[in-house]
Amino acid sequence: MDALLIARLQFATTTSIHFLFVLVTLGLVTMLVYLQTAWAITGKAEYERLTQFWGTLYLINYALGIATGIVMEFQFGLNWSGLSRYVGNVFGAPLAIETLAAFFLESTFLGMWIFGWHRLRRGVHLALIWGVAITAYASAYWVLVANSWLQNPVGYRLENGVAHLTDFAALLTNPTLGMAFGHVVSAAVLTGGLLMAGISAYQLIRRTPDYALFRRSLRIGLVTAALASTMVMGFGFSQFGAVGGVQPTKYGGDAEKSAIVSDWTTRFGPGDYTPPAWSNAALGFMILIGFALAWSWLLLPLLFRDWIIRLRFPLYLLLIAIPLPFVAGILGWLAREGGRQPWAAYGLLKVEDAVTPISSGVLLTSLIGFAVLLGALAVTNWTLLARRAHRGAHDLALGRPPHSTDESGARPNHVLAG
Repeated sequence: MDALLIARLQFATTTSIHFLFVLVTLGLVTMLVYLQTAWAITGKAEYERLTQFWGTLYLINYALGIATGIVMEFQFGLNWSGLSRYVGNVFGAPLAIETLAAFFLESTFLGMWIFGWHRLRRGVHLALIWGVAITAYASAYWVLVANSWLQNPVGYRLENGVAHLTDFAALLTNPTLGMAFGHVVSAAVLTGGLLMAGISAYQLIRRTPDYALFRRSLRIGLVTAALASTMVMGFGFSQFGAVGGVQPTKYGGDAEKSAIVSDWTTRFGPGDYTPPAWSNAALGFMILIGFALAWSWLLLPLLFRDWIIRLRFPLYLLLIAIPLPFVAGILGWLAREGGRQPWAAYGLLKVEDAVTPISSGVLLTSLIGFAVLLGALAVTNWTLLARRAHRGAHDLALGRPPHSTDESGARPNHVLAG
């Protein structure tokens, strides 16, 4: 196999698997902010239990998602040394900020939130989950700042074949950044809302003893998903105008494409400068899924009637719909990244010049190793999530009082061990 193709397959595999974790992390932390805020304001015990239940699922996904992110970072130095050398001075800046200012803070706030139950004042504990959410959004923002620069390089100068950052503000006002960030964030909230609605629907189908608890989370999740689906569509379609103006070979007219391809042929030599057809196909299927999920608005009045819920047909629809935002997320990533081809940095650096000059055998070995590792992490994550979701909202370790007792009055072993 061609070394470049293997390197691209590895990047697609690692990034897409990691992105599945990101969607759940951003989505569920948003739901946790709402649930714990409602608990702090109303003092209702059901909001506390919901915060504990969904917080447990969030922590499972967060822990394993960190591992996938660490694995993904290795490939920049291993497989894409040309990219790192050529644009690392610009591309690396927002990624460094993401790691230092966003991710480290997020992990710190999260650790304090986990171990602060029943130890911190309620307002302080609530502020911590807000801090986790804000830094998680900041992390996504800085990653998209870096990615948007690859989509539309701005604020730089070339010196001795290396790009140097000259205008940091230009990175933050990149035309490809704002709507893309809104689109990704709203897609994550849609994922979190639909995951909450789907798991709640599963519990109601099983006739869970916590019927009232999951009926509430069902409605919260569905309302969130319906609102987020509208935002996803709005931010998504708004990008056609913004991106088309700076990426004529992606969404521009025939005249624009011909002019820019002619210029690139003069500067970089003959080649295929047209994005692959599959990127547009991915975009089309993503839009279809977006329209399908927008129909969640029609379920809103139904699921506020208990007799409709007892029919269970709408509940099965929500359960089946859980994978849809994940499929749409991968398709959207393929459309965004595939549409940039054949460029690693649009109009500056070709993908073939960005790849590390190593043998296809070495690349194939790393592809298989990373794919197996990330695949195992993904399967482990979804297995643990499914088991915890199946058990329901009882026997939750997160938020358990430090001196809790079982029904016999004895302190449980896991509490003694802690």
